[in-house]
Amino acid sequence: MEEVCEGKEFSFPNQEERILLLWSDIRAFENQLKRTESKPEYIFYDGPPFATGKPHYGHILAGTIKDVVTRYQSMCGWHVTRRFGWDCHGLPVEFEIDTKLGIRSRDDVFAMGIAAYNEECRGIVTRYVAEWEEVITRTGRWIDFKNDYKTMDPQFMESVWWVFAQLFKKGLVYRGFKVMPYSTGCKTPLSNFEAGLNYKDVPDPAIVVAFPLKDDPQNAALVAWTTTPWTLPSNLALCVNANFVYAKVKDKSSGVIYIVAESRLSSLPSRKTKPSAGNSAAQESSKSKGAANGKFENKGTVDGKVKSGLDTETYELLEKITGASLVGKKYVPLFDYFAEFSNAFRVAADNYVTDDSGTGIVHCAPAFGEDDYRVCVEAGIIQKDEDLVVAVDADGCFTEKISDFHGRYVKDADKDIINAVKAKGRLVSTGSMVHSYPFCWRSDTPLLYRAVPSWFVSVEKIKDQLLESNKQTYWVPDYVKEKRFHNWLENARDWAVSRSRFWGTPLPVWVSEDGEEKVVIDSIDELERRSGIKATDLHRHFIDHITIPSSRGPKHGVLRRVDDVFDCWFESGSMPYAYIHYPFENVELFEKNFPGHFVAEGLDQTQDGKKMSKRLKNYPSPMEVIGDYGADALRLYLINSPVVRAEPLRFKKDGVYSVVKDVFLPWYNAYRFLVQNAKRLEVEGFAPFVPIDLATLQTSSNVLDQWINSATESLVQFVRQEMDAYRLYTVVPYLLKFIDNLTNIYVRFNRKRLKGRTGEDDCRISLSTLYHVLLTTCKAMAPFTPFFTEGLYQNLRKVLDGAEESIHYCSFPSSKGKREERIEQSVTRMMTVIDLARAIRERHNKPLKAPLKEMVVVHPDADFLEDITGKLREYVMEELNVKAIIPCNDPLKYASLRAEPDFSVLGKRLGKSMGTVAKEIKAMSLPDILAFEKSGEVTISGHCLKLNDIKVVRQFKCPDNVTDKEIDAAGDGDVLVVLDLRADESLFEAGLAREVVNRIQKLRKKAGLEPTDIVEVYYEPLDDGKQILENIVSSQEQYIRESLGSSLLHHTLCPPQAVVFYKEEYRGVSGVSFIISLARPALIFKSEAILRLFSGNKMYAEALQTYLLSRDLSNLKSEFQAEKGKKKVGCLEHLPEVEVELGKHLFVSVGDYYLSRTE
Repeated sequence: MEEVCEGKEFSFPNQEERILLLWSDIRAFENQLKRTESKPEYIFYDGPPFATGKPHYGHILAGTIKDVVTRYQSMCGWHVTRRFGWDCHGLPVEFEIDTKLGIRSRDDVFAMGIAAYNEECRGIVTRYVAEWEEVITRTGRWIDFKNDYKTMDPQFMESVWWVFAQLFKKGLVYRGFKVMPYSTGCKTPLSNFEAGLNYKDVPDPAIVVAFPLKDDPQNAALVAWTTTPWTLPSNLALCVNANFVYAKVKDKSSGVIYIVAESRLSSLPSRKTKPSAGNSAAQESSKSKGAANGKFENKGTVDGKVKSGLDTETYELLEKITGASLVGKKYVPLFDYFAEFSNAFRVAADNYVTDDSGTGIVHCAPAFGEDDYRVCVEAGIIQKDEDLVVAVDADGCFTEKISDFHGRYVKDADKDIINAVKAKGRLVSTGSMVHSYPFCWRSDTPLLYRAVPSWFVSVEKIKDQLLESNKQTYWVPDYVKEKRFHNWLENARDWAVSRSRFWGTPLPVWVSEDGEEKVVIDSIDELERRSGIKATDLHRHFIDHITIPSSRGPKHGVLRRVDDVFDCWFESGSMPYAYIHYPFENVELFEKNFPGHFVAEGLDQTQDGKKMSKRLKNYPSPMEVIGDYGADALRLYLINSPVVRAEPLRFKKDGVYSVVKDVFLPWYNAYRFLVQNAKRLEVEGFAPFVPIDLATLQTSSNVLDQWINSATESLVQFVRQEMDAYRLYTVVPYLLKFIDNLTNIYVRFNRKRLKGRTGEDDCRISLSTLYHVLLTTCKAMAPFTPFFTEGLYQNLRKVLDGAEESIHYCSFPSSKGKREERIEQSVTRMMTVIDLARAIRERHNKPLKAPLKEMVVVHPDADFLEDITGKLREYVMEELNVKAIIPCNDPLKYASLRAEPDFSVLGKRLGKSMGTVAKEIKAMSLPDILAFEKSGEVTISGHCLKLNDIKVVRQFKCPDNVTDKEIDAAGDGDVLVVLDLRADESLFEAGLAREVVNRIQKLRKKAGLEPTDIVEVYYEPLDDGKQILENIVSSQEQYIRESLGSSLLHHTLCPPQAVVFYKEEYRGVSGVSFIISLARPALIFKSEAILRLFSGNKMYAEALQTYLLSRDLSNLKSEFQAEKGKKKVGCLEHLPEVEVELGKHLFVSVGDYYLSRTE
């Protein structure tokens, strides 16, 4: 394995760029597909994005989810075809061209010519394809751009025709009207979703209008309220609620009689206050035209303080009547533009009328309100299958039908319409209000609610099938299936799939002039067969001129295509068929694998409550974030974000940095520690590192080897389990904890073994264990972090025979390995013990360097106590610097118990009984509490209480004759730790030795040394502490040598040829002062033994020593190691060849010389 740099010098983005080059060189994605082509097919549906804008985080998130899942499935033995697709049609493209060319109406398009317009659209469709490919590739997603599909391809469009034709043949297609949010800026209807994207608070007029009843003996007038006066010329009905009580009241001043809901009498203007924006009639609404799917309806009062009630100074109550009694009554039209409608101007009833706002009477203009249209159809005022008169054109201006306001933009005409109502004597009150109103999210113009002719798919007919299919679909998260999507399907309306636009897949519907004959074409061949014309492009300007002869004969003329094109969502929904040109090609592939295995669909992404918008540019550039932190960090951040759980995303760049800091740097440092110490073996003259096979490692007797092997197996099982369940968002928190355990438990607690201080064999076992853990972790996480894992793998595989060329060719790790659940749980509890003991030390200002006499661990689990005082004992003692661990399985020896009620749980449930029950809970005795914990329930004052209703609080009980300054405890509800804090002189030497080691380790860092750099450390006692320090170095020699990896040498042992490169003086360390020196290792010769090699020739002996001193020490050590401690030297001129032996003639370090003397 090659050496690697420090984490602070490592650039994740730069490594990712190198990995991209590697993947390109070895054609990694193409080869992965080739290697798996004989495997079963895994089908995922990848809906196409628009290429008219650059990708943002919503696209990257969706792409990452798809990439993670498909990489995982590939590693699990599936063949996963991945082709990129482009959504080429629809409003986003047309809007760009309209803006570019200054097109403001449909007439402008006709003047330009549909052909020229559509070719302009085609010209920008792939404007940002290169940028998309760059960003998507840089994020690590493997997908085929060369063999992409486009919704504007003739093959794709032909499949869309076929899909529509199948629906038509099944009787699921019809032509009708749909009242939809309409953008006059873009001259097209919007989906309800789009209509909800851009609400603004705006002022609007708020007026109350009178509608006199015909044939009423008292000339009473129904009173309705509206904030859209422009809809009044199209009024065809009034709507009441048949279940409400209505009141007839007389204006004492004018004598006019009004009818309003009894509960809404307060909506009538009062002479006590001037009618204005402040009066209730102007502030409340039953319905406001322009709403998207009712979102803009004011269902509640604007001023909650306004209450129902009659102003008796202004009005006299005449009588009360039922809403049902008003149904069918005719009233005097406000305008006569629709006088020919014989069934109009009648009162209808519907429960959508509420009594919490407005007057309880709603004015209905069926062309401009979804509920208005429905109510008027159900009341027989208009017919569903007849043409509806829509008196507002595509630009939002009144048509000739509204003669007095013809050509006026509707909202600009509000003031004049109010004046006209006033002139007719029908205006009851006027005012204004500020309310939330929807605007077009692209053109930023106010939306209107407007009826448009549309072709519909009869969704309501197949609702039961859709609901059943939803039951058979596995959703993540599952509540979307049971609630959000189920509710949407339950209330699904027929789908308007057509748009009165130009750039899209034309509807394949040809209709005769008399409307009696309809033909729906399902293929290019059928069109040619029926028309005699071969079409090679299916866009409007290539087929609009094609006619089909009537099947009824020449006298009936020809059939011409309807003008509409498909909603681009219909095209996207056809993707499972159309991207493989089914049924014209790939029949077997489709029919064997339909429906697919996987679809990823995101909810709206928000940034601080606003939609992430390319237009608003309210998010940092993805390439900027990737350039700073790397794509893997961005991938993990997004996968771990709430949006993957169908919750809102608030993107924060700092969150991506946190992923680098908390996941990748610790992971990298564990990997670097492995590489450093594997290389150290070679530096120290041992055989190169080759990992021991996993089967052998599973038999290791070391408890932490057993633990990390088991924890790794748990990681693999968890990732498999969660990935098989498509719960991607649970993996990152688990990985974070695993990496933390790997670095802070396994690597930290095993440093001596990993550094070779417990012998070569043990070192190789621990290094091999770490190697396999890292290799397995990389394989398990490869779908999530394809760059980082590939980078580590490319180095790790250099010591592995038969390794795959890329980690992404590897199989996902098997989850059939050995697990040690007891060890895993014991180590988890061990870390809890360590954390609790550290907390006690901090509380009493006892640093870890100060040794403590003993620690008591209290827990009822005998297995855990056996582990903590057995296998895990040395790790706990060293980490906490305590000299003894005492087990205790009696929780009452060091703790008192008391019971407390959980008010948050019991409060609502018990109500008034809470006080009595709480008092009895607090009075529970120790036997009562123990019995409750054993049985799991207790009955108090007639209430059965469970374990989650009562908190059992354990408080430390200090032993007799000691204070809490001498002994203290901490617990987490599971384990209790009791620490003896009393000073013990016998621990002084161990404490001082720890202080000295701590300063030496800091000095190494200060000198810029790597952990694998070999140096010799000398100490020089100062002042009166000379004897104390020398005694401590002697008595604590084993601890010091294990901690430093070498002996601490007296300064008098430092030879003249040694190079001291760092030195520091320390004063008053536990009363002792000394100097620490760091020196390069130096040779020590046994001069007399060397002299004997040359029969007493001093000149020869000195020449040999000079030669050996001139050699590179690490190379010299390797040569001795290779020859089992011996080396022949015959290269010196005039000198005889001699064999030099370590330990007999020389030592390669002062430390080795010192150890030989002490032994």
